[in-house]
Amino acid sequence: MNKKIFSGVQPTGNLHLGNYLGAIKNFVQLQNDKKNECIYCVVDLHSITAKQDPKILKKNIRETTATFIASGLDPQRSIIFNQSAVPAHTEGSWILGCVSRMGWLSRMTQFKEKAGKDKEKASVGLYVYPVLMAADILLYDATHVPVGEDQKQHLELCRDIAQKFNHDFNAPNFLKVPEPLIQKEFARIMSLKDGLKKMSKSDPSDFSRINLSDDKDLIINKIKKSKTDTLPMPGQNDDLEKRPEVLNLLGIYSSLSNQNLDKVKSEFEGKNFSSFKDNLSELLVGKIEPIGKKIKNLLKDEKYLDKILEKGREKADNLASKKITEMKTLVGF
Repeated sequence: MNKKIFSGVQPTGNLHLGNYLGAIKNFVQLQNDKKNECIYCVVDLHSITAKQDPKILKKNIRETTATFIASGLDPQRSIIFNQSAVPAHTEGSWILGCVSRMGWLSRMTQFKEKAGKDKEKASVGLYVYPVLMAADILLYDATHVPVGEDQKQHLELCRDIAQKFNHDFNAPNFLKVPEPLIQKEFARIMSLKDGLKKMSKSDPSDFSRINLSDDKDLIINKIKKSKTDTLPMPGQNDDLEKRPEVLNLLGIYSSLSNQNLDKVKSEFEGKNFSSFKDNLSELLVGKIEPIGKKIKNLLKDEKYLDKILEKGREKADNLASKKITEMKTLVGF
């Protein structure tokens, strides 16, 4: 079955290993399957739900684009563009927001996590951004969306919105109801300092993450100082539920080497952590350092990156503008 894939990454700047293994590596694999039609978006509208410095946001949009290209995405094979450049996304979001229900949005757990304790001070945009996410997907008739476990709820909302729109306007199958492509193992990479916390740019400790811009020496040093425990490396039958930092490092190795977890555990069973960390560092340097160097080189040519985004915008706008025109006709505009 041919799949039409849509996904996006927020331009937060200084992307890290969690972004790569949790999303971008999978994007490249999906692109390389010739049966797939892939659309990858720099979702800059989503990023302004929190306060942004306009100059830094512009820089981050280019940096995310450079990361896509350096990681293996090909603008000749995938549509790569930034969300705000296609007006249909905001139009579609408003129309779908009028179909969506407050009760649906109030159950979104990610809003509660991001808003924190003082929800009254959170932006309206943060509350309704799952509707914009639905518009992003539905405008392109995407059949499949790669999601991590933390985004699964938003895709379920997207499916509900599509079905309600189709029902309300007597337009069966007008909005395609997308299926999830869930990365089963280790889509969620955790902090190198706390195996219960997601790897994040916002963590004050730079040693909690591997940035895609880190050089060889820094990668080795961060892995050397990453948190483990005093027990030996686990075997195949060992339960790692109470050893989250160990599980995280094994998961990183598993994802980078394209081996399942049992095979990795078998390879290092009973060995000391210093030996495992040496192997993990070597693997990370081999995979991540070349991406970082490519990103730096690409960022020297802003015109080239802007050209990629403009060509992608033309292709995306051609698809999305047709869909939004049909949607507006159904609504009565």
